[in-house]
Amino acid sequence: MDRDGVLVFTNGCFDIIHAGHIDLLQRARELGSRLVVGVNSDASIRRLKGPERPFIPAADRVVILRALRCVDDVILFDEDTPARVIDELQPDVLVKGGDWSVDRIVGADTVKARGGKVVSLSLLPGYSTTSIARRIQERSALPPWRAAS
Repeated sequence: MDRDGVLVFTNGCFDIIHAGHIDLLQRARELGSRLVVGVNSDASIRRLKGPERPFIPAADRVVILRALRCVDDVILFDEDTPARVIDELQPDVLVKGGDWSVDRIVGADTVKARGGKVVSLSLLPGYSTTSIARRIQERSALPPWRAAS
């Protein structure tokens, strides 16, 4: 695929940014000439993940993502899905992590109808925000003399 002028879009909460996110974003960027990342707002994450989330406020998540060399722009959205953003942006390539099958990716029909491509990239094994949060919670429940080891 000629990457000139190819706009790639992906989205997510990016609540605790980890190596799995970086890997996915770098590989998504390789699919085109620009990568735009949609980020769920704090209210959206609370509706999707529960009242304890997000851990990191939206403004901070946006700053972190914009600082990554592979990310060209970040769009914060308040809806539960990025459908509106995808309709407005009209990306050439829509990317999600491998835990999403192509037929479940929001906006796939919109992108395909314009002749675009929808890609589900494999995830880097062993990385997830939920598993990181669980480990932090388990460690904080330990008595102080055990938590340091």
